[in-house]
Amino acid sequence: MRKFYRYTRFSGFVFYLCVSALLFCNQKQVSASVVLPLRAKKGMVVSAHPLASDAGLQMLRKGGNAVDAAVATTFAISVVEPFSAGIGGGGFLLLRDSKTGEIKALDFRERAPLKARKNMYLDAKGKVRPNASVNGYLAVATPGTVAGLYEVHRRYGKLPWPEVVKPAIALAKDGFILSSQVTWRSIPEYENRRDVILSNPAARAIFTRQGDLYQPGEKLVQRDLARTLTEISRNPRSFYTGNIARAIAADMSKNGGLITLADLKLYKPIWRNPVCGNFRQAKVCSMPPPSSGGVHLLEMLNIIGTTNLKSLGWRHPDAIHLMVEAMKIAYADRSKFLGDPDFIKVPVQQLIAPAYARLRRAEINMNRARAASEVKPADIKMLQQNLTPQPPLRKQRGGVVFPLRKSLHKHTEGVVFPLRKQTEGALLPLPASGEGLGVGFYTPRHESTETSHLNVVDAQRNAVSLTFTINTGFGAGVVADGTGIVLNNEMDDFVAAPGVPNAFGLVGNEANAIAPRKTPLSSMTPTIVTEHNRLRLVVGAPGGGTIITQVLQIILNVLEYKMDVGAAVSVPRFHHQWLPDELRLEPFAFDALTLVELQRRGHKFKQETEPWGNINAIALTPEGTLEGAADPRGEGSPRGF
Repeated sequence: MRKFYRYTRFSGFVFYLCVSALLFCNQKQVSASVVLPLRAKKGMVVSAHPLASDAGLQMLRKGGNAVDAAVATTFAISVVEPFSAGIGGGGFLLLRDSKTGEIKALDFRERAPLKARKNMYLDAKGKVRPNASVNGYLAVATPGTVAGLYEVHRRYGKLPWPEVVKPAIALAKDGFILSSQVTWRSIPEYENRRDVILSNPAARAIFTRQGDLYQPGEKLVQRDLARTLTEISRNPRSFYTGNIARAIAADMSKNGGLITLADLKLYKPIWRNPVCGNFRQAKVCSMPPPSSGGVHLLEMLNIIGTTNLKSLGWRHPDAIHLMVEAMKIAYADRSKFLGDPDFIKVPVQQLIAPAYARLRRAEINMNRARAASEVKPADIKMLQQNLTPQPPLRKQRGGVVFPLRKSLHKHTEGVVFPLRKQTEGALLPLPASGEGLGVGFYTPRHESTETSHLNVVDAQRNAVSLTFTINTGFGAGVVADGTGIVLNNEMDDFVAAPGVPNAFGLVGNEANAIAPRKTPLSSMTPTIVTEHNRLRLVVGAPGGGTIITQVLQIILNVLEYKMDVGAAVSVPRFHHQWLPDELRLEPFAFDALTLVELQRRGHKFKQETEPWGNINAIALTPEGTLEGAADPRGEGSPRGF
């Protein structure tokens, strides 16, 4: 029986490859096809749009380094993906210096305006006002993208600043042709945001023609944005203290927004220490708070520990079960402890400690899925107690590294049970009460495809992993008059009220409450992996609450299952974020035997009709070749030479 099951695991993967090859053209209905990675010797750029990847590659060919290429690509994405990310938002960047091996993290995330208040989205009865933190000027936080790009380029770029902004100016001024195919990452897909866009005259003038969004094959020209980018190329501080700042502040004042000239003038990006940990022979470094990504990526990897996933075979139910139970624990901890470290004390080192992971691993029953109500965030005593004698911390460049020690629990073999009839829809109902927490939870219309990620590696093997966003589709649905800048709705990433989920269904508490100049919690997870002090993998993703689990699965696909990056980013994904209590599956994620076995263990499924995310990655092979791939779920593309 065990041999039969392993055969079906292999057959299931082959079946997926065959189905994807037949159905790749119908991306709206089925999982994405498997893409072949691009291979190059000198340098590589991978982003969510081919025109943006072209801009980055152009910088590398001109003798620029990874930072030059990343800045040019980011500005270009701001033009060609106005619905996902741009200079009206913010993000995070991870940078690896090949000479020193040092990894740096830059926080250029949006910040709450000075006038922001904890209860600003509550009505007189203390209830959250629907969409107040999502639509319109009151939803906008102070943007950080321009400040972040200028800061990293000022320190580490080689080419002149105007040179790296030039491709984006041309794309905005001359326009670009929208992709001929509608995907969930193209302008026509955002019909649900049309009314919000129409209500803002500046946004309406740019993105609609007689009330209709631009369609595939049409040219989108953004002349106001071209003028703004031209001014930024001459003086990037204009965004915060000059003409651009005055235009943003005036538009805010006129329309009830909170951002003032003082907010823009005070904005500064922050260099932070990345969070790093060991997994197998690899060192994994990612973004620290105010991102939750790095902390919980490492927490999940630590819980998986030394379990030999590869020996089980890809998509073995034991491996999936362990990963899902680790996801629940990590997202439960996220809801309680994560927030802006400049405002609260985040127990980062405790959460990523292997000893803590062993305690949480001991809670996992490999034969039964725990309900969300059974999975609790760690209590303070658990984090503060001496969790067995700790080995001395090893200081390494790029943050503190905790050695990963052998798990207390050996992995048990899976058992195959007879097929049972599956009921329609979810296998178990989702309680409206949120498992007794007194709050009603909901699932978004679809998981966020907004946000954008890009990776760059240059000839010297310097590497950049960068994720940035304006939050939901077209941000707040407003454009600062005369600037062409789509403004974010990042205030929704704060907790409007404890326990109430945001647009992605994620819950939080006081740690992520609104406060002036505070940074909202994020899931963005730009990540750089090294092995034996040598670059191994650069990866990141959009996708709201799914970002962390996407990055986890790509790391395991590459490091554990030895996939090339094309297969790693293509194969179906799954996700659990504790609340709502459901295991979400992309189309063709699991075969019938696996579904039945996971059902037997008590997992509650939500079968998606569409894929999610738009991850991309660059790997360095043992032979020294760069290998890059963009997620076939989107229209991104790798470029190399």
